[in-house]
Amino acid sequence: MAENADGQEKSEQPTEKKLREAREKGQVPRSKELATVLMLLGAGVYFLVLGPYTVQQFEALMREGLSLDRAHAFDLKKDLELIIGLFVQAWAIVWPFLAVMVVIAVASPLLIGGWNFAPKALAPNFAKLNPITGFAKLFSLRNLLELVKALLKVSLVALVAVLVIGQMLDQLLGLAKLSLLNAMGEAASIVVWSFILISLSLIVVALIDVPYQLWEHTRQMMMTRQEVKEEFKQQEGDPQVKGRIRQLQHEMAQRRMLQKVPEADVVITNPTHFAVALKYDPATMREPIVLAMGADLMASQIRTLAKKHHVPVVEAPALARALYYNAQEGAPIPYQLFRAVAAVLAYVYQLRDGQAATPPDFEHLPVPEEMTQPPP
Repeated sequence: MAENADGQEKSEQPTEKKLREAREKGQVPRSKELATVLMLLGAGVYFLVLGPYTVQQFEALMREGLSLDRAHAFDLKKDLELIIGLFVQAWAIVWPFLAVMVVIAVASPLLIGGWNFAPKALAPNFAKLNPITGFAKLFSLRNLLELVKALLKVSLVALVAVLVIGQMLDQLLGLAKLSLLNAMGEAASIVVWSFILISLSLIVVALIDVPYQLWEHTRQMMMTRQEVKEEFKQQEGDPQVKGRIRQLQHEMAQRRMLQKVPEADVVITNPTHFAVALKYDPATMREPIVLAMGADLMASQIRTLAKKHHVPVVEAPALARALYYNAQEGAPIPYQLFRAVAAVLAYVYQLRDGQAATPPDFEHLPVPEEMTQPPP
């Protein structure tokens, strides 16, 4: 397993961010062998299909270039026109082959790693000019593998070349019996087919090199757990900072709720664990609204504020639990609790108006039992 400069093990797969940054720097998997094979095969197929036509065009060009009349011998301008004309014709013959080579060279990277334009890779890197670093790279594992690959490639090409020449030996010896033009055509065919067969042998090298380059690229992009954590912090934010922000937001929400307690008509308690402050204005509200609610310390603060501002506090354990588990701050109470809350509010209103009020049985208000349990 690879290690970074700090000796930490690179055991984690590269993230999308790491791969994206690597592409921006020009670090993508590439196989020179695949590109070489495709270009050699492209050249061989081109000459196999268009070779005779190309040879005929060059033959006609040479005849024209060597056919000089007396005027060319005494007129430099005509000589210059002839040279320019020959150059244009030669370019017209050659450019299709060059175009095929360029297309293959541009398209071959699409097969492994995709096409990638990285301006950052064009920036000068003076660290590469360090002779010590360069000398160390001479004896790196990567260069050793490249040397082994080159030796295997040369050996394979030599072996295939010997086999091909052995198979075509009779044809080569038979060239001496043919006329000059026929011998040249047959020799050209032998050269082209030999070139194609030898190029095909390099497919074996490419089939080995492509998976190796993909594996090597992934190995270089591997990350340590610390690097993954740091990247996560950069993208998602530091968990400690985010936790502190959530805590501050929660505290601000609690302060806002406590500021509304003096406006409440009644506070319903458990009596110690839960406290829920309710308000109901028949002129503006269709149902009672939860102004504030909390548990434990928050409940204690709600009770304290309620007593300070003379807000009635009613101990109704089942109703307090049902409101805490099922209601939301700033929202109407659940409709299943309308009857129970109405009984509490009616009693509170009678007390507020100075009427003689008989308290309901707060222990046995009509509260559905399932609502008194915490949600799953």
